[in-house]
This record gives sequence, structure tokens and C-alpha cells, in this order.
Amino acid sequence: MIRVLLFLALLALIAFGLSWLADNPGQIVLTWPWLGREIRTSLFAAFAGLLLLFIALMILWRLLSFIFHIPATMSLMARARRSRKGIDAITRGMIAAGAGDAREAVRASKEASRLMGQQPLALLLKAQTAQAAGDRALAEDAFKAMLEDPRTRLIGLRGLYLEARRRGDDLAAAAFAQEAHDAAPLPWAGQALLEQRAMGDDWKGALSVVETNIARKTIDKATGAMQRGVLKTAIGLSIADRDPDEALRLAREAMKLTPDLIPAYVLGGRMLIRKNDPRRAARVIEDGWRVTPHPDLASAYLDLRPGDSSAERLARAQTLAGINPHHYESRLMLARAALDARNFSLARESITPLIDDPGKRPSMRMCLLMADIEEAEHGPSGAVREWLARAARAPRDRMWIADGFASDSWAAASPVTGRIGAFVWEQPAERLAAPFDEPPRTPAPATEAPAPVEQLAKPAEIELPAQEITQAPEPPAPQEPAPAGVPVEPAQESKPVAPAKQVLPPAGQPDDPGPR
Repeated sequence: MIRVLLFLALLALIAFGLSWLADNPGQIVLTWPWLGREIRTSLFAAFAGLLLLFIALMILWRLLSFIFHIPATMSLMARARRSRKGIDAITRGMIAAGAGDAREAVRASKEASRLMGQQPLALLLKAQTAQAAGDRALAEDAFKAMLEDPRTRLIGLRGLYLEARRRGDDLAAAAFAQEAHDAAPLPWAGQALLEQRAMGDDWKGALSVVETNIARKTIDKATGAMQRGVLKTAIGLSIADRDPDEALRLAREAMKLTPDLIPAYVLGGRMLIRKNDPRRAARVIEDGWRVTPHPDLASAYLDLRPGDSSAERLARAQTLAGINPHHYESRLMLARAALDARNFSLARESITPLIDDPGKRPSMRMCLLMADIEEAEHGPSGAVREWLARAARAPRDRMWIADGFASDSWAAASPVTGRIGAFVWEQPAERLAAPFDEPPRTPAPATEAPAPVEQLAKPAEIELPAQEITQAPEPPAPQEPAPAGVPVEPAQESKPVAPAKQVLPPAGQPDDPGPR
């Protein structure tokens, strides 16, 4: 609005000036002695003439300037045309590389390099095209060339890091990640450094990287708290023997950061037991049992006082089981403690709901515990062998699993990828599910003739090495004595029968005694 008002004001001022000149024409006398002439004109005409002269001079100046700048203009137009062609080549190369057309991507990359030289986009296309074509050396050369330009330095470091990881050079990959981490707050660089420190069991170094990532806000608060809790627990476990107080402090911090981290509760409870403070240790373990019942927590709770009797351990197990009574770990812990105390009725009462659950098969621990109960109460018997046989086919119990790697003990990072907090307590997947228990089959009556071998269902024939089987000669039939004078032909000798292939029926399923 202000601009419009200023324009209107200027226009009014010009109109007023022209009107004033028209009302006061005046005269201008121009005398040129060397021409002997005198020019008289009005002020308005002189002003108009000067204006026209100024416009003519401006047009002449622009014309001369255009003529003198024709070479530069032609060069600029050529560069613009070359740049357009280069951008078009880069576009075609990016599309071809994304579509997996390596040949077209290489062709477009060469054209872009010829047209645009060491431009960032041309170098990026060259590197991606080399990666798509499998030319790792050319890709590394392109990424190294990117390091010389500050605009593409970080892209070059990431590309060199990935190439180092592909060829298995962990030291070079860590060096590139460290350089990128120092240059800018990049999430991938921080994660790469964290995994590299974790793979080397450098928990303190990994914790410093996590603190830096949190300060730079490259990870969210929840992830940062989880990683800090896991790493503090790992550090506490590593120094538990030589510095119990520091380990206890780290365990308490880890429990605050990650309330569902079971190893932190186990570490805190055991450190308090070592300091001869069973009451506080019991509270810590009970807090962990409320979150997730775990065998390590049960073991630490039962060992609060090493000199306790089996009856005292059973009473302690009943107290802990009462916190989470319907969990299967509570029942297993109580059944094991009752077995140690020779209370077989309580042991069976605790584990029976797990064995008789129609929706789930008994796990290996359940079957082995039932075998121990049977052997302790009745001695070696068929029931013991039955439960041992079922344990061999039972599903596996829960374990610490990270990236497909199963372990009986917890670790702060995955041994496969180095990811922090990767281990979770879960049941391994069954690739080949065992059959459910079936009642024993009734044998066929002895009077029935066995089915021929050819009619048995067989997945594949089992061929044994051929052996020479000689058929026993049949006894000669009794012959009447030949009359005198008639020649008797000698008996034909028995010939060996050609070797035959023996086909065995397929092996049956192992004996399954079934439920008692």
C-alpha cells in the first residue's frame, strides 16, 4: 500500500512540473559563435529535447554494450546448455540406478562426468552407478573425490564407511565413522561408533558415545535411557568382583532408567547379598519379580542366606511366588524348592497346572522337573523314562535371543550386529514342530498276514549293497528206476540266482509312551 501511495505521489509531482513548465514557458538562447548561429527555444521544448537525447544515448549504449558482450553471452549460453544436458544426464542416471538398469546408469554417469566434471551431483551419480555395477574400486575413488569438496565431504565419509563395512575392514569403517561423528551430529555415525565399541566390549566408550548422541539429540529420550541403562548394567557386571559398591550404584541407576531390565535387578540383588543386606536385596528382587518373573531372580532370591535349610528356602519361594502366583516361573520355582525340601505333594500340586494345560505343550524344563520328582519319590521307573523321552521332544524354554542368536546368559549388545539392548527373553521358534503325544498303537493280530513290501507307504526306497544270493536247489523228485539198457541223463547243476535289490520298509516313529 505504501508503494502505491509513493508511486501516485511521484506521478502527481511529475504532472505538476509539466503543468508548471507549460504555464511558464520562458526562453533559452543558445549561441554558437564558431558556427555564427543563435538558437532560441522555450524551456519546455529544451527539456523535452534533453529527455529525447538522453533516451537516444541510452539506446546507443545498450546496443554497443550488446555488441561488445556477444562473445561472453555466447559462452554463457553454451555453459547453460551444457549444464542443462548434464542435469538431464544425472536425472536419467539416477532413475536408471534406482530401477536397476546398470548399463544405462553407467552411460548416463559417463555423460554427466564429461559435461559437469567434478560437480557434486556428478560425483554422487558416479559413486552410485559404480556400486550398482559392482565396481567397488571406482565407487571408493568417487567417494574420495567427494572429500575434497566441503559440500560433499559427509556423503563421501558415509560412502567410504559403507564400502569398508562391505569388505570387512572394521578399523577403516570405525575411522570414517569417527571422522563423520566429529564433523557433524549424524545419527548413522553415532550408531556406527556405538556398535563398534559394543562389539569390542568397550562399555565405557559406548556409554560416552550414547551421552554425546543424547546431547546432540540424534536419538530420542526413550532410546537414550534404554541404552544408558543397558550399558550401566554391563559395566556393573564387569566390575562386580573388584568394585561391588560401584556395581551396586550402576545397578540402581540402571533400574531407574530401564524399569524392565531384569539383569539390573539381579545385579543389584546380588551386590546387596554380598554386602550382607538380605532385606534390601529381597526388596530389589521382589520389584524385579513384579515386572517379569525370571529364573535368575528366583535363584538370587533363594540364595539370600546361603546357609538356609531346604524348608527355609521353600518358605522363601512361597513368599516370592505369592507376588505373581499365576506365572509359570512362579510355579516352576515353587515346585523345584518343594522337591528339594522333599515335599512331593506340593511339588506336584505346583507343576500340575502347567502339565495339564490343554492349550500348551509342556516345555523341556517342565518335563525334566517331572522326571526329577518321579525319580525322587518312586526311584528309577518307567515314569522317569517317559518324562525324559517327552523332554527330548518338548519345546525349548525361553532364552535370551538377539538377532537370531540364542544364549543362556544376557549380554548388553548383540554379538551379530552390536546393537545395544538387542537381547530379549523369549521362546525360540521351533522350525520343526514335534508331534503331540499320541496314545500307543494297538499291535495287529498275529494271525493276519503281513502286508507285502511293495504296498507299504515309503518316502524313499533304501537300497542296500547287492549281495550274491544263491538259491538252494530243490530236492530231486523221486524217479522210477529206469529199465535196463536205457541211458540215464546226469542231473542239471543248480545255477546262482542274479543279485536282487532289497527294499526295506521305512523306519517308524520312535516309541512314544504317551501321558501316564
